Amino acid sequence: FFAQPDALALGKTKDELIKEGVPQDLLPHKAFPGNRPSSSLLFQRLDPYTTGQLLAMYEHRTAVQGFIWGNCSFDQWGVELGKVQCNALRPSFDSGHANDFSSSTREGVRWLRKNMH
Repeated sequence: FFAQPDALALGKTKDELIKEGVPQDLLPHKAFPGNRPSSSLLFQRLDPYTTGQLLAMYEHRTAVQGFIWGNCSFDQWGVELGKVQCNALRPSFDSGHANDFSSSTREGVRWLRKNMH
């Protein structure tokens, strides 16, 4: 948890890896530039208040990214398509048949019906 932000921030150069004795064929896989932003959050407990803070932070992040990129993060046609598909999928929870959906959705419905009583 504590080391990963440093790894993302600092990265690792090919020269550093060569000095560490990393085989040549692994250099392209193990080298990365760093300067990759990340967020690390520590809570003393996860309760409704801290969960709300977490959700608000991610919602704010999503909104700001949308403003920067020039799109509305909360009013996209993909959301509307998801709503239409949700209405089509709803009967599958009772019947267990989600044949018109992807294999991952079918498996998700199967798992939910098996594990949620």
